[in-house]
Amino acid sequence: MTRARPVRTRWWTLLVALGLTAATLVAAPDAEARTRPVRQPVAVGSGGAVATVDPEASAIGLDVLARGGNAVDAAVASAAALGVTEPYSAGIGGGGFFVFYEAATGEVHTLDGRETAPAAMRVDSFAPGGSALPFAEAVTSGLSVGVPGTPATWEEALERWGTITMNRALAGSIQLARRGFEVDETFRSQTESNADRFADFPATRELFLPDGEAPAVGTRFRNPDLADTYRLIAREGADAITTGPVAEDIVETVQQPPVDPAADRVVRPGLMTTADLAAYEVVEREPTVSDYRGLEVYGMGPPSSGGTTVGEALNVLERFDLSAMDRTQALHHYLEASAIAFADRNRYVGDPASVDVPVEELLSDGFAAERACLVEPDAVLPRPVAPGSPDGSYTGCPDGGIPGGESPEGPSTTHLTTADRWGNVVSYTLTIESTGGSGIVVPGRGFLLNNELTDFSFTDTQGGDDPNLPGPGKRPRSSMSPTIVLRDGEPWLALGSPGGATIITTVLQTLVNRVDLGQDLPTALAAPRASQRNGTTQAEPGFETAELQALGHTFTPTAELGAAAAVELLGDGRFQAVAEPTRRGGGSARVVEED
Repeated sequence: MTRARPVRTRWWTLLVALGLTAATLVAAPDAEARTRPVRQPVAVGSGGAVATVDPEASAIGLDVLARGGNAVDAAVASAAALGVTEPYSAGIGGGGFFVFYEAATGEVHTLDGRETAPAAMRVDSFAPGGSALPFAEAVTSGLSVGVPGTPATWEEALERWGTITMNRALAGSIQLARRGFEVDETFRSQTESNADRFADFPATRELFLPDGEAPAVGTRFRNPDLADTYRLIAREGADAITTGPVAEDIVETVQQPPVDPAADRVVRPGLMTTADLAAYEVVEREPTVSDYRGLEVYGMGPPSSGGTTVGEALNVLERFDLSAMDRTQALHHYLEASAIAFADRNRYVGDPASVDVPVEELLSDGFAAERACLVEPDAVLPRPVAPGSPDGSYTGCPDGGIPGGESPEGPSTTHLTTADRWGNVVSYTLTIESTGGSGIVVPGRGFLLNNELTDFSFTDTQGGDDPNLPGPGKRPRSSMSPTIVLRDGEPWLALGSPGGATIITTVLQTLVNRVDLGQDLPTALAAPRASQRNGTTQAEPGFETAELQALGHTFTPTAELGAAAAVELLGDGRFQAVAEPTRRGGGSARVVEED
């Protein structure tokens, strides 16, 4: 079972009290002197590596590594920069999962910085009178806003394993927010797609719709309010947003969403209080681990479903020799294993503080063998596949239970991967849920609030035993799947992706491509993707479907799935950092010293 304990240390606040701020410990980089960051999908070299979806974020993380910081320092610095340049995907108004390989001990640690429901949340909060709210109405509301955990995650990671203060970690992002960054097509199009709801909130409109429209590509976007908020966090730590004036502003925004009186949008008030913010805790959890063809695949345990679902699918696939199959058969088995694992995810995974999640059995060889016997080489399992019974008694292929539905999950989020010269590795996924979150900016503070609570099931989807219904203080199930793979006990590969529930299939397919199909990491990550989540399969352009359709698979086209970032350790002090070449406008892979 999952072991969980709150993490509560505060050593860096003493440094600040003594006057040993980041400015005195390490000089902040000169923003004007820094060369313009590059956007490149692959970098090979030594000294450390960073891979993110954004060149500014990768450059800031790389600067920390070059100045002697470790992978944790670089991860926090890059994440803060993503809060500036990727504000519709992540930021201090959201949460995430932090997976860390500690070279000094050889252990993998995980921090659960997932948002929590307010104490006043009830099982029917999204279904008043028994009828589920329209999903879009729930998203753009105070009701969907969970208590954010991102600043607390940064603080705990730095205190436990970092080498620099929060002040130093945020220095580059404070400068970035003030001087601004160049708007690209992804930022413009994401703004445009949210323009109607952004326009209904004066604070959001003022920040993201200057002159009433999305910023043009090539213009400079600045966020001085966020720079000021970051300065408060740099001085006071996570307490800056869980207590005091910022906390009061967050609660007022949630309880009384500042919607334009002229708007005709229904914006429901939320339930969060200052007590909810003050009570938030990051939780250290046991990582999930699966053995796959001699590799140890570590992931995030519940309330993330990433570790258990990726792990179960790999365990199913291990029963088959994918490397000996042709492409059609290998991808057929990948899609079937994914459908099976999602059936079990939907039935059994929720917040372990509220439901008994059978993590050990979901990841057991016996359960995988029982589930794998469902897979046929020349036929597709009827969808939806029914969940299995991870009960420790495995004898064959029994009939499953009630087919499970799935709650909607936003396609946004962001991921970063870092590694340092000492062998430490971080895989960190963070989010505000839907692209643009709740759509509500906290006035004067420069950041969007999340809509993470829409990850709960609005009504019971499991015939009376749904593990993901809302509840007071509960953490909604997530698909974020930050992953670290060890080979012979040493870190070999770290990866993750945004994309809502497609995160799981993006990570799984990338691993299958790299481990089973013989592709190098850049090819494995860039290859066309398909996502099977116990229903119709989504497929990107370029993913060949004809022979799979002949087996019975059905496909729905989609423009893109995920936006992965990964680092492979090459075993000789060198790294291969890999980011997307084209998805989400292309990412940024950097190493300290390029070959």
